[in-house]
Amino acid sequence: MSHGVGSDVADILRDAPKNWGRWGPDDEVGALNFLGPQEVLSAISSVRSGKQFTLQVPMADPKGDPVWPGRRAAERYQIIDEGHWCCGKAPHLPGGQHYADDAMSAYLQGSTQYDALGHVWYDGQLYNGYDARSTIGGLQKASVQAIGERGIVGRGILLDVARLRGKAWLDKGETFTHEDLLAAAAAQGCEIRKHDILLIRTGFIESFFALGADEFYADFIEPGLTYSPELVDWFHAMEIPNLLTDTMANEVTIDPVTGAMLPLHGALMRNLGVTFTELCDLSRLAADCVGDGQWDFLYVAAPLKIVNGTGAPVNPVVIK
Repeated sequence: MSHGVGSDVADILRDAPKNWGRWGPDDEVGALNFLGPQEVLSAISSVRSGKQFTLQVPMADPKGDPVWPGRRAAERYQIIDEGHWCCGKAPHLPGGQHYADDAMSAYLQGSTQYDALGHVWYDGQLYNGYDARSTIGGLQKASVQAIGERGIVGRGILLDVARLRGKAWLDKGETFTHEDLLAAAAAQGCEIRKHDILLIRTGFIESFFALGADEFYADFIEPGLTYSPELVDWFHAMEIPNLLTDTMANEVTIDPVTGAMLPLHGALMRNLGVTFTELCDLSRLAADCVGDGQWDFLYVAAPLKIVNGTGAPVNPVVIK
């Protein structure tokens, strides 16, 4: 079926595969169900040196955080510190110790984060067929709390598309497909296996820190995966539980073929229950993988358990 520019996502994905009901009518974690005890034990065998890496970008940085246009960066507020004792406005505690305390206001999707499976939908239904009206006032179904309660542990594999194309980072709007992921794995001498957690490096978030916010946001359109029925079928057949990238949306912002915005959120998240982890910093991990030639590892993550949340910050840990 062909689609013109500006096609409706519901029309584009009318015949797309779904995992609805696969894990029962009450499931809220989707393809994470593929990560059972056997996958965890197998992933541990990828630990060879004991090196560890964290993937979250800094949060509430005074120099500025990368966030999706229209969202504001996290804001941290100092509540109490030594200044309160200096001016005589601090409490006097038994034993005489002083302390600091602070608070933060942030979009739950304003840093490295997991999307709830109910974050994006079309045709009035979320993942697993839940009614979109269940999102009113907060996600009553398929919220990020379910993912936080479960946690994510499995074999991760880094696929360095930027390195494959010989670039520090992909150009704005530059696209790639699952075929490119397979090519990256082949070039790296590694294999994508069923139930792997895919970590895809475009280098794009690195350009924010290297070039600054003005250049990063000018004519904003992210690089990323682009929709095709073949790509969706590949994710379905490979039973991919978790897609993670160093961009804010894990896919090209506007699909160049259909003109739709973020159709893979519908095809993979809503329909297949693939969890999305976005806005990760993969630079240190990628440099180490180039150095030691090991591209697979144990991946561990758990977003904050935000009740009714559409997403939540996370600091994933990779152990090689």
